[in-house]
Amino acid sequence: MRDSTIVAPIKSTFRKNWARVAIFLSILGPGIITGSVDNDAGGITTYSVAGALYGYNLIWTLIPSFFVLIVIQEMNARMGIVTGKGLADLIRENFGVKITFLIFMGLLIADIGNTTTEFAGVAGSMAIFGISKYISVPISALLVWLLVVKSNYQMAEKIFLIFSVFLLSYVFSAIMAKPDWAQIGQAVIRPEIKFDAPYVEIVIGMIGTTIAPWMQFYMQSAVIEKGLSIDKYRYTVLDVVIGCIATVVVAFFIIVACASTLHPLGIRIEEAADAAIALKPLAGAFSSQLFAFGLFIASIFSATILPLATAFYVCEAFGYEAGIDKTWEEAPQFYKLYTTILIVSVGIILIPNAPLIKITLWTQIINGILLPVVLVSMIYLVNNKEIMGQYTNRKGTNLIGWSTVSVLVVLSFVLLLFKLFPGLSF
Repeated sequence: MRDSTIVAPIKSTFRKNWARVAIFLSILGPGIITGSVDNDAGGITTYSVAGALYGYNLIWTLIPSFFVLIVIQEMNARMGIVTGKGLADLIRENFGVKITFLIFMGLLIADIGNTTTEFAGVAGSMAIFGISKYISVPISALLVWLLVVKSNYQMAEKIFLIFSVFLLSYVFSAIMAKPDWAQIGQAVIRPEIKFDAPYVEIVIGMIGTTIAPWMQFYMQSAVIEKGLSIDKYRYTVLDVVIGCIATVVVAFFIIVACASTLHPLGIRIEEAADAAIALKPLAGAFSSQLFAFGLFIASIFSATILPLATAFYVCEAFGYEAGIDKTWEEAPQFYKLYTTILIVSVGIILIPNAPLIKITLWTQIINGILLPVVLVSMIYLVNNKEIMGQYTNRKGTNLIGWSTVSVLVVLSFVLLLFKLFPGLSF
């Protein structure tokens, strides 16, 4: 009798815990995928340059970046679950068609530039393995297109999650660089902060690279596409937190890899592929190949998600059907727009001597201008009781949310000034 009275509660607790794990695994996806795409070709380049120029001294920026990610993505997820509508849909309904058109034309242009940058990452990473961009880019684009057009959301999400795991290759690449963990700890606790223009610009770039306009739309659309409900909200929050942790961990090890090898020798780089090449004589060929492999995975991952997010929010904004689970006949505008973005981006990359640096520059400027507009719209909507009912932000969340938006607005404005006026200094 005693044994049964002891064993029965244990079995009951085990079943409950296993049920919770099963629920979480079924919900896992949107937060981790959105967070992982943060570390795209542009993000990897930013972190690589930061490590090469300033060593470990910019690792501290990952701490505020982590909290910014959680705050913004949680709001997105909650709004998608409660309303069942995408952010683009809500903006059109509450701010009108004209404002929606202006915002989304700007976002469409910026995202074509972003997707072009991702294929540049594919080209650069594969060049390290001796594969020409005229082979790697078209084949990668075709595989990306087939994944979205010919699969359903469940299959695509599983592949996206596998991509996210592969980004951990940067952990091994960094460890092979033999970092000085004591110096890393010192840099986090007592960072050497400078106030010259290059330092401020790279800090802004590192914090700003974690929040992009397209992310807000993709996160909300992914939650809806997955069919999540409010009773599973806490599991969704956990998904968001894990995604944010994974994002910051990958960023941390990218900085560590470049800070441990390139910075001591004063090696400067302009793009992530340069970092992979420079690592070869310093940390070994395998470390270099791991870094290049991570860049390839991040680039092709983001080259899938970015145009997908763009097609989602443009179609939502103008009332067209959208979603991977729909057929071409059910959502022709969605798939045509997705295909067009891929073709245009690939076409730009394959142009000999294409001005990729200028494309990246102006893409960042457009993102910087649109980001505050998107975030302010989002905060307004999540606080509207007619839309959110009892699930509007609490006072504490609002304080954090508006503070986050205010900081991002200021950072985006300063970054814009630096990009428009390169000679600007304090």
